[in-house]
Order: sequence, then structure tokens, then C-alpha cells
Amino acid sequence: FFLSKLSAISIFSSPMAYLAQSVHRQFAGLVLGFVGWIMTASVSGVNDWRIWYVDNQTVITGGMASVGVWRVCFNSHILDSAEICKSISLTDSFTPLEIAAAQVLCMVAVGVGVIANLVAGHVVRNAIFGVDNGHVRLTFVMAGSLYWLTAVCLLVPVFWNMNSVLANLTIDFPPDFYLPSAPVKQEVGPGIGIGIGSAGLLIIKNSNNIVINVKC
Repeated sequence: FFLSKLSAISIFSSPMAYLAQSVHRQFAGLVLGFVGWIMTASVSGVNDWRIWYVDNQTVITGGMASVGVWRVCFNSHILDSAEICKSISLTDSFTPLEIAAAQVLCMVAVGVGVIANLVAGHVVRNAIFGVDNGHVRLTFVMAGSLYWLTAVCLLVPVFWNMNSVLANLTIDFPPDFYLPSAPVKQEVGPGIGIGIGSAGLLIIKNSNNIVINVKC
């Protein structure tokens, strides 16, 4: 009787038993992580990380331009199309260090986020089907570490570019961009907000991993 009682306690106190009970929380965390990754993948494609205001409105309608990680866009009523976009390359001499870093780190964040979601999805699948491979804690730690790395790779360029906006730093654009090196003023664009939001979702997902790992 004592051995059977002890066996029952060990079964219900095992990591897999807790995982089976917390599967809804795990699934919600996985959804948060996936949404955070989708936002991470899209943030570098958002054109308006910085909003520039310029004096010359002859070419730039309204005197406002959007500066992103990969391109600069503005509306014009005298050029060939209503919206003009000029590409920013990693190898361009005028590309500031914070934008070059954003181009690299955002792509790294996307790749690491894919792996993080795959690892987290593997854990959730095992919990749903009751599969215990003996590496529950290790898998949670691995997924959590990858989510943290994804968030860091995203937050570094986001806050770096936000600091450049707040400091009103200049960019020496070439003449065919129709932009001065220094705007009259510049503002933080929605792209930076999306980056902070996506990193926040990844951190929340990682916190969920920590809670489950501790209780395991």
C-alpha cells in the first residue's frame, strides 16, 4: 500500500503531470510567441521608424518623409508616382550605424524566433499527447533562452534608433533622395512602437516558460 501510494504521488508530481494540467497556459503562451514573431518579422519592413519633417515641400508633399530600416518614402505631386521610395542598403556609405545594425539584427531575430517557436511548439505537442522524453526542463530553458535572444536582437536596434530620433541625429542622404541631412524635426514612428510591442510579447511568453519550468 505504501509503495503504491508513493508511486501515485511521484506520478502526479512529475513534470509531465504538471505540463498536462497547464496545457492551456502553454498553448496561450505559444500563441503569444507566434504573434510576437509575426510582428518581429514585419517590423523591419515598416517604413516609418522615423518621421522626418523638412522645409522643402517642392518635391516632398507636406514636407514629411518616413525613414525605415530598408527604405525612405515620401509623397510627391511632381515626380513619376504619388509615393516615392528610395532603398537603403547595408553597404551604402550614408547608412548610419544604427540602421545598418537594425538591418542585420532584425533578420537575426526572425531566424532565432523561428527556432524558438519550433522548440516551444515541440514542448506543447509533447504535453498534449503526454510524451515524456526526459528533457522537459532543458527544452523549456532552451525555448526561453531563444525567446530572450529574439527580444534582445529586436530591442537593441529599436532603442538605438529611438535614441537617434530623440537626439535629432542627421543622415547624409545622397541628392537623389531629395532629403536634407538634417530635418527641421523628427519623431518616433509607429515602426519603433511595433518593435517594442513585439519584444514585449516575446518576453511575456518567456515569463510563462519560467513559471511552468519552476513548477515542473
